[in-house]
Amino acid sequence: MFLRQLEQEHNKPRHFGCSIVLLPLESFLGFMKQSTIQRPASVHGVGLHTGKAVTLTFKPADANHGFRFQRIDLPEQPIIPADVKLVISTNRGTTLKNGEAQVSTVEHVLSALTGLHIDNVIIEVDGPEMPIMDGTSMPFVEALLQAGRSELEAEREYFVVTEPISYRDEVTGTELLALPADDFEATVMIDFNSRVLGQQFASLHGMDNYITEIAPCRTFVFVHELEKLLEIGLIKGGDMDNAIVIADRRMEQEELDALAKKMGKSSINVDAEGVLNTVKLHFQNEPARHKLLDVIGDLALIGKPIRGKIVATKPGHTANVEFAKILKKHYIEKRRLLGIPKYDPEKEPVYDVNAVMELLPHRLPFLMVDKIIEISDTHVVGVKNITLNEAFFQGHFPGNPVFPGVLQVEALAQTGGILALQNVPDKGNWDTYFLKIDNTKFKAKVVPGDTLILKMELIEPIRRGIVHMQGTAYVGNKIVSEGELTAQIVRRVKESGAEG
Repeated sequence: MFLRQLEQEHNKPRHFGCSIVLLPLESFLGFMKQSTIQRPASVHGVGLHTGKAVTLTFKPADANHGFRFQRIDLPEQPIIPADVKLVISTNRGTTLKNGEAQVSTVEHVLSALTGLHIDNVIIEVDGPEMPIMDGTSMPFVEALLQAGRSELEAEREYFVVTEPISYRDEVTGTELLALPADDFEATVMIDFNSRVLGQQFASLHGMDNYITEIAPCRTFVFVHELEKLLEIGLIKGGDMDNAIVIADRRMEQEELDALAKKMGKSSINVDAEGVLNTVKLHFQNEPARHKLLDVIGDLALIGKPIRGKIVATKPGHTANVEFAKILKKHYIEKRRLLGIPKYDPEKEPVYDVNAVMELLPHRLPFLMVDKIIEISDTHVVGVKNITLNEAFFQGHFPGNPVFPGVLQVEALAQTGGILALQNVPDKGNWDTYFLKIDNTKFKAKVVPGDTLILKMELIEPIRRGIVHMQGTAYVGNKIVSEGELTAQIVRRVKESGAEG
């Protein structure tokens, strides 16, 4: 009911959807440029579940890099982007996995970065878990403050909420809602149906008070959860000082002494508020504030800072991640629609077909790009004119010619190849090979007479010859196909004895 009332209040005709915009200074008084840190900074601690020592080091990164974890303890030091699609577990924390490499309990680190308006950082870690520290995001905040914030030249993109977007779990009663707002806001309500921890609320209006109001708030656990975790050999790095432990049932002193022994404490008592006396609450509603901290960290997996109000009832990592997936989907869809290229056939192209052939190895009848009309360091737009003269129309399909979907993907890939190969030395002696095609959709037929507009955007910077792009094909203002394409740039090997 709480969320429904808020949704009705904000559900006004002026809202048309969510969008990603580059906000002009006069319309938003927040941070206008992307940022990174000035110098490396490290944090040392132990992993919550393994109990093993781990060092985390924040390092500066370029614009549009985003947040990326790097497992420097593994061969080849694999990178794990902070992307919601890489979440593999939300059990007692959020875990990301890319290939064979994974990192756990990332939410406190991401919350700290988001709370300090930092956009681009490489996070080196020499183990599978983030250090739990004191169960808050404050140690990471302190390290980042020491590192200093550095503004970059690139504009900061915001995920702007312009109509209600919601998620509900009917089983748990968990709800999350995104509403329009002039800045970031968040309100959290928790209710554990416990005599000790009933309903609590926490709110944050903008990030200005994140350091003092949210970052110091510790994670919490009920005694019955703690006992189960200890029994199965988890929380080896847990300490009674880095979590609020709540006694949700009556406990005899004998039982408390046994628990103290397991946790390496001389004695434990239960205070009047039902909290074990190993810690004193920083705030009366510290558990709710920590849940808000987690919401901020998990939603950072969208990849863009949010301009909107987040309202969460009984949130947890699983619900947070599911909601982040919904928001990310809105982000991608609206970004594509807002970014429809404008094609003026009378305007001089960036590359005509002859210039295209100087970069691409493809030749007729398999050259699928007629010209390039836009290109930058991060995107490219090509044009393919569809005519009945092309041979494949004889069999696809007789009397009902349709441009094959697989060739639409090929046309997108060739367009992306122009972006990937525009700065290589020794042009004309490089090829690009597909490694992976993901999330491909075909939304409308393409037929002779259509002009196919092909847009390719880098999802991440090109590294070690690996190109990861989002492709969208349009006819007019309509999306006809889309997908994520990953390719590798490879220098062509000349055959033995071949003439130069």
